[in-house]
Amino acid sequence: MQKMSKTNAYLQLMRVDKPIGIYLLLWPTLWALLIAANGAPPLDVLVIFVFGVIIMRSAGCVINDYADRHVDGDVERTQQRPIVAGHVSEKEALFLFIVLILIAFLLVLMLNIGTVLLSTGALLLATAYPFMKRYTHLPQVVLGAAFSWSIPMAFMAVNEQLNWVVWALYAANLCWTVAYDTQYAMVDKEDDLRIGVKSTAILFGPMDKLIIGILQILSLGLLFLVSYKLLMTWPVYLALGASALLFGYQHYLIKDRARDGCFKAFLNNHYVGMFYAVGLIGHYIM
Repeated sequence: MQKMSKTNAYLQLMRVDKPIGIYLLLWPTLWALLIAANGAPPLDVLVIFVFGVIIMRSAGCVINDYADRHVDGDVERTQQRPIVAGHVSEKEALFLFIVLILIAFLLVLMLNIGTVLLSTGALLLATAYPFMKRYTHLPQVVLGAAFSWSIPMAFMAVNEQLNWVVWALYAANLCWTVAYDTQYAMVDKEDDLRIGVKSTAILFGPMDKLIIGILQILSLGLLFLVSYKLLMTWPVYLALGASALLFGYQHYLIKDRARDGCFKAFLNNHYVGMFYAVGLIGHYIM
């Protein structure tokens, strides 16, 4: 086995080489910041949230690999992860997780007290998610709750209050996250069934593609509702239309439930989040 430098091992453990998770966490955060601030979030708040997204996603990957250290070796996609491969010890992984969480906490301390209090929810959800696949077939819902928690935090940081828009966006992102993480879980479904790991891909069974489609429709519907009620202009609706086309393309990719197709569909969700963010920027510029 080729020896990896400790720095490279830590970076790989944090998935710095695979930024898709950063994108999927960043886009809904930007949606919330843009809407809460009417298109012009304070620069300091924007910078804090962008760095917070990167740090918390990295911390989530570290604790995920720690939680899965005894099963990753039995899954084709994860056999070379740093802990399993022996490049990082369990103690080193836990230490790195604590350091990242402390950095994230120092960042959030620069915001108002309401946002600091809400950040405890983000920590609990991010820490709990990796362990849920042992106890429930709905770990994707916990991930959705974690990936959506930046939305109320962003509104609290900008407006110091939460309204119905917050929870509509939260629900939209929750539905979207469960949909794309089910696509991701479909990649490992055969391995998960063999080793006893739970997921929505297993729970949904032959209804997986249908339920993914329903969740995507719900997500688009909620984003449309928010956009309509806030009197958004055509760039936002163009973005929603493009997202609907992307969802259709994803269903083409997962039609046979092949590993490669499901993984490509999962990665494609980056553009869904990006399109709505670009649509919002276009609206506020106009």
